[in-house]
Amino acid sequence: MIKLLFDLKKNILTLASVFLFVIASCSNHQQNTKQSIDKKQIDNHPRDTTLHKHTNKLINQTSPYLLQHAHNPVNWYPWGDEALEKAKKENKLLLISVGYSACHWCHVMEHESFEDETVAALMNENFVCIKVDREERPDIDQIYMNAVQLITGRGGWPLNCFALPSGEPFFGGTYFQKDQWMQLLKNVANEYKVAPEKVKTYADELTEGIKTSEMLPMVTKSVPFKLETLKGAVTKFKTQIDHVEGGGAQAPKFPMPNNYEFLLQYYHHTKDESILKYTELTLDKMAFGGIYDQIGGGFARYSTDAMWKAPHFEKMLYDNGQLVSLYSHAYQLTKKPLYKNVVYQTLEYIEREMTAKNGAFYSSLDADSEGEEGKFYVWSKEELQHVLDNDFDFVEDYYNINNKGKWEGHYILLRDKTNAQIAKKYKLSVDNVEKKVSEINTTLLAERAKRIRPGLDDKTLTSWNALMLRGYVDAYNTFNDEAFLKTALKNANFIVNTQLRKDGGLNHNYKNGKSNLDGYLEDYALTIEAFIALYQATFDEQWLTHAKQLMDYSIAHFYDSNSGFFFFTSNNAKGLIARKMELSDNVIPASNSSLAKGLFLLGEIFYNKDYTKKSEQMLKNIETQIPNYLRGYSNWASLMLHHVKPFYEIAISGKKAHEKRNEINENFLPNKLIVGSIKESSLPLLELKEVNGKTLIYVCYNKTCQKPEETVNQALKQIK
Repeated sequence: MIKLLFDLKKNILTLASVFLFVIASCSNHQQNTKQSIDKKQIDNHPRDTTLHKHTNKLINQTSPYLLQHAHNPVNWYPWGDEALEKAKKENKLLLISVGYSACHWCHVMEHESFEDETVAALMNENFVCIKVDREERPDIDQIYMNAVQLITGRGGWPLNCFALPSGEPFFGGTYFQKDQWMQLLKNVANEYKVAPEKVKTYADELTEGIKTSEMLPMVTKSVPFKLETLKGAVTKFKTQIDHVEGGGAQAPKFPMPNNYEFLLQYYHHTKDESILKYTELTLDKMAFGGIYDQIGGGFARYSTDAMWKAPHFEKMLYDNGQLVSLYSHAYQLTKKPLYKNVVYQTLEYIEREMTAKNGAFYSSLDADSEGEEGKFYVWSKEELQHVLDNDFDFVEDYYNINNKGKWEGHYILLRDKTNAQIAKKYKLSVDNVEKKVSEINTTLLAERAKRIRPGLDDKTLTSWNALMLRGYVDAYNTFNDEAFLKTALKNANFIVNTQLRKDGGLNHNYKNGKSNLDGYLEDYALTIEAFIALYQATFDEQWLTHAKQLMDYSIAHFYDSNSGFFFFTSNNAKGLIARKMELSDNVIPASNSSLAKGLFLLGEIFYNKDYTKKSEQMLKNIETQIPNYLRGYSNWASLMLHHVKPFYEIAISGKKAHEKRNEINENFLPNKLIVGSIKESSLPLLELKEVNGKTLIYVCYNKTCQKPEETVNQALKQIK
């Protein structure tokens, strides 16, 4: 493997010199081109075909991203047999361009190159051009992103990859300026004409690299997991963080919710005050920063700077679902009013802008409106003075209408003072400050609603819906607000009634009344976790039944007995050059780490030794990766905590089971599983636990239960 990667790097230098092009990533170009590009009008929405000179094969797709390109002069094809067969028949290279609806730089490249007829002619003459929505087809994105990362050492979107007619990639990059793009197109096409065997040899080597990269062997040694492994990982992690602004030590900064979920759990077990201080600092700074929509709720995808000030303004469902869970858990632990406000305000945003009538959640809001990034969200001083009148002076201070909030001639609303500090300064009560801010936010939100809105990606993805469903469940568990549970149940029923197929499998996508695309491992793993959480919030065993059935389907269609891990695509998948495995956690936990957690929990609930064994094997395989890069394996690290510290099963039986559960959930207890019933249950943890009409709480560890208690306080004393 090492030799292969060395050879790949050596060959890419040769190939790059042939193409006479230095690959530049999107991030390298942003600072150089942002001022000139942002002011252009970029049309992000599909239009009536009668009004346009060009219409390509994307016109019948449902993906908003693909439809954005349906009137490009480029002869785009969706991924499928038609495009691949055309490439083989005509011996044309594939040009595979991957992006997503809310991607600002995808829009920029479209405007600069894909809408240009001269560029399009060059593309059409030499390539079969395929457009891919990475959110609909993460399996395709994985492969060609992996290729570009092997070539360049980095990745991003838009992703542009050149491949043989058979699909094997040999060159690619991310964002390209128009002149560079045209030169690259010419060089790639020419190289394939004059030296096709050379290109094919490199494609073969790169494809082999794709197939073998990120693979880990099965560990056969049986050594107990140790807390020292996690302590070492945390010690190294502490050297890579920003102790002033929170988050990582460098910009850009992504929220990375699973990192902080682990840190909260790690603090619970170790009482490492420095970890709690850092985690609270990060959550406070994010909630105060421009990355958080101060008046409308919800988080942007990331901050472009180290202070969480200037976001990349797109809002993604997957971020907000996880961050609702994170801030709910942080509130359980700290009882900070700020965290409660973030949860409630964010869920108001989700209900207002991201929820369909059938309970499904939409995917994202664009970064751009009217061709400018962030235009919908920023304010001029004159605007605020006009709208707020006598309240402007207060808002100027509260939301930093000053140099701190200034951004490209406008102001991003952000905070640097707590409500208590503001109350003291203005000689008001904290309650009065909160009421005043709420009224101001309502006024500003109404004014902002008059603007041209960012584009909405209204497709529904099962995996992302599961994350948002879990967010609602965690919010319900923390705040006992029935409205949150109602929304969670509606979404869960949507998944079961619409996305769950008769054969027991899940579909990945839903749009315009149509459920399609065979689900990926992330759909199963995240839905399983969400359904287990929903069971614990309702004690309705149908959710456990669904979770178990989905797990059994996953084992039958995704499991690799040679490695002990699960493939990202099912054994029904066709037309791809490789079956990849998603092992490292990113902004979304790895599908394998999520599934390993599901196996662990279902193993506990059903006393299923096979589930437990598989989960432990996966964790053993990944164990050596955790100390070196905790950020990329934090969800795995959370699972390891369940092995190195006691994990409790709490069984509640009796008429007041729901009340007792809600009382338990007032506490932050990450090392527990709650089962319960108001009547007899066949679940192993609930058998023979009904006693004389009383509601009893059993705290169990390693399948051994302690003396039942009638009060939550007494039961909690049994948990270390």
